[in-house]
Amino acid sequence: MTTQTRRESIELDIQGMTCASCAARIEKKLNKVEGVTASVNYATEKARVLAPPMIRIEDLIAVVQNTGYGASAPDPAKPEVDRAALLQRKVIVSAILAVPVVVLATVSAWQFPGWQWVSLALTTPVYAWAGWGFHKSALVNARHRATTMDTLISLGTTAAFAWSLYALFFGHAGDIGYTHAFELMLERGSGEGNVYFEAVVGIITFLLLGRWFEARSKQRAGEAVRALLHLGASDATLLRNGVETTVPIDFLNVGDSFVVRPGEKIATDGEVIQGSSAVDNSMITGESLPVDVTVGDPVIGATLNANGRLVVRATRVGADTQLATIARMVEEAQTGKAAVQRLADRISDVFVPIVIGLAGITLVTWLLLGAGVAFAAAAAVAVLIIACPCALGLATPTALLVGTGRGAQLGIVIKGPEILERTQAVDTIVLDKTGTVTTGTMAVSQLTDLGATGDTSSARATWLRLAGAAEGASEHPIARAIATYAASDAVVTEFENVPGQGIKALIEGRQVRVGKAGFVGLDPARAILPAKVDQAGTTVWVAVDDEPVGAITVADTVKESSPRAIAQLKALGLTPILLTGDNSAAAASVAAQVGIERVIAEVLPEDKVATVKALQAEGRTVAMVGDGVNDSAALAQADLGLAMGTGTDAAIQASDLTLMRGDLTLAGDAIRLSRATLGTIKGNLFWAFAYNVAAIPLAALGYLNPMIAGAAMAFSSVFVVLNSLRLRAFRAG
Repeated sequence: MTTQTRRESIELDIQGMTCASCAARIEKKLNKVEGVTASVNYATEKARVLAPPMIRIEDLIAVVQNTGYGASAPDPAKPEVDRAALLQRKVIVSAILAVPVVVLATVSAWQFPGWQWVSLALTTPVYAWAGWGFHKSALVNARHRATTMDTLISLGTTAAFAWSLYALFFGHAGDIGYTHAFELMLERGSGEGNVYFEAVVGIITFLLLGRWFEARSKQRAGEAVRALLHLGASDATLLRNGVETTVPIDFLNVGDSFVVRPGEKIATDGEVIQGSSAVDNSMITGESLPVDVTVGDPVIGATLNANGRLVVRATRVGADTQLATIARMVEEAQTGKAAVQRLADRISDVFVPIVIGLAGITLVTWLLLGAGVAFAAAAAVAVLIIACPCALGLATPTALLVGTGRGAQLGIVIKGPEILERTQAVDTIVLDKTGTVTTGTMAVSQLTDLGATGDTSSARATWLRLAGAAEGASEHPIARAIATYAASDAVVTEFENVPGQGIKALIEGRQVRVGKAGFVGLDPARAILPAKVDQAGTTVWVAVDDEPVGAITVADTVKESSPRAIAQLKALGLTPILLTGDNSAAAASVAAQVGIERVIAEVLPEDKVATVKALQAEGRTVAMVGDGVNDSAALAQADLGLAMGTGTDAAIQASDLTLMRGDLTLAGDAIRLSRATLGTIKGNLFWAFAYNVAAIPLAALGYLNPMIAGAAMAFSSVFVVLNSLRLRAFRAG
C-alpha cells in the first residue's frame, strides 16, 4: 500500500525567457527536483509548481536561477513590466539609427568622407543595447550546450560587427576616402575592405519588430481572469436589523443577508430568504431562459436579477464563489496549456549547428589550403553573416499583420502567431448553444389550443390577445416575449403577480390566468398529454374565465446563419458537437435544426472543461466556440478557443480567436484564414532562409561582398512582404 505525499501549489514569475525552448529547459530542471511537478508557460511567463511542504519557494527560485533565468514570488503590489512597451522603444530607436546606416551603405553617391565612421557610431547602440537580448539568450543557451535562433542572430551580428571593426582599424575600410560601389561582382578578396554595419542594424531591427508583435499578443494572456472577476458586483446592499447599508463586496461574510433589487447583479453566491424573482443565469450556466427563484432557492453571484426584490443570505464569498472558481479554472487551463514552439526555433535546432559547423569547416579548409589567416577568417565570418536571415524578422509579423488586418475587415480577431498552428490540427469543434448557435433571446415558437376541434383561428386569436395583454403588465422575460408576439391592444384593469405560479388579470371584464398548468386549473396529467406541445421550449398555459384554453411555448431561436455555418465546418473536416447547460429537449431540438448529430446537455461550467479534456484524451484536437462566462474556462482549455464578440469580455479574453459578429459562419472563415496565414508564414520562413542559404557556398568560397549580403537580405525581405500581401485577397466563404 502506498501513501501519497501532500503537495502545495506554488506560482513563480519567470524572467529572461526568449523562446519556448527556454520554458522547456526551466520546466525540465524543476521537474528533476524530487517530489516536484512543474509546468512553465512561455506566454504568461509563469511557472506553476506542485511541491512537498519541505521544499521552500527560495529553493525553487534557486533552481531557476541556476538554469540561467530569473524567478521571483508573485507580488501583487509590484506593477507588471510592460515588455511590449520596452520592445517598442527599442524598435523605434533602432529604426531611427538603422535607416541612415542602410542608406549610406547602399547609395555610394552619398558616401561622404568618413561615412563609415558615422555608420559605426550609429550601429554600436543598436548592436550593444537593442540587440542585448539576443546576445544574452545566446550566452545562456551556450552554457547549456544548446542553440536557438537567438544563437545564430547573436553570432551573425557579432561576426558582422567584429569584422567591420577589424576592417576599419586594421584594414583599409577606415580610410577617410573609403567607399564601396553598388556592385554584385564575384571577386575573391581578403575582406579587409568590407564593412557590414547595414547587416547588423537590419537584422536586429527587423527581429525586434517581430518580437514586439509577439510581446503584444502575450500581454493578453492574463486578461481573461481579470475580465471574469470584473463581471461580479462591486457593492452589496447589506441588510442588518432591518437597516440597508451599501458596502463593498469584500465586506460580505458567509451568513450575511443582502438585498438585490430588480436589474441588479447578485453580490455573491447565496440562498433566497425573502421574495421571488426571475434570475438570468445565462452568463454562468448557459441556460437560455431566466430561472424563477423563491424562498429556499440557491442563486449565483454575478447573475442578474430580472424583476422582483430578493433578500439573499450569503453562502459563499470571495475565492469560494462559483465565479471565482471559473476564473481559477481559466487561469489553470491557460497556464497548463503546452506552449507552441515558434517555427523559427524548430528550424534552428538543425540549421544553427549546421551553419556553425560550415563556418568552422570554411576556416580550417582555407587555412589548410594556405590562403592566409585574414582570407580564411573573412570567409568564415561571411558564412555566419549570410546565414543570418534578415527576413526572419518579417516572416511571421508581416503575414500576421496582413492576415489579422484582413480578418479585422471580416470581423475576425486573431490573437497571435502561436494560435495559427492549432487551427491546422483541429478535427473537432465544440459549440455552445445559447448566443452561439441560437440568438439567446426568447420568442414564441408555438401556440396550442386545448380541447378544441376544427377551425380554431378565431378562438386562438381571442385568447392570445387576452394573454398578450396580461403578460404586457409583467417584467418577466418570457412575458415580454409573449407580449411582443401578441401585440395586444386589450386594456388591463386589474393585475396580480403570483410568485412562482404566474399572473392573473381582469381584462375587458374577463378573468385571465397565464402560468403553470395547475395555476390555470389544468390537470397536470392533461398538461403533458398533447403531443403537439413543443417540449424543447418553456410552455405557459392560458385560462379565460377559469377555462384552460391554450398553451404558449417560448423558446430560444436558432440563428438564420447557423445551419450554413455547421455545413461549412463539416466541409473543413471538423466534427461539430453541441455542448450546453440548457435542458436536453431544447438542445436536441436546436441540434436537429442545424445539422449537429452529437449533443451534450445540462452541463455546468466545470463539466464543460471536463468534456473538452475527455475529447482531448481521446486524441482529438478540439476547438471550442462560446460567448458566456460559463464558456471561458472551456475556451481556455480547448486547443483553439473561438469567442463570439457579442458575448462577455471574459469569454473573449480566454479565447484565441474572436468573432466580432454574432454570426457562426465566421468560425469557419476564422479557421480558413488562420490556416492560410499559417501557410504563408511557413512559406515566408522557407524563403527567409532559402535566399541566404543559396549564398552560403559563395561566402565559403570567399566571393561574398557587402552588396551580395545586402541583395540577399533585400530579395528575401521583399519576397516575404509580397507573399504576405497575398492574404489580402482572402474571401469569406
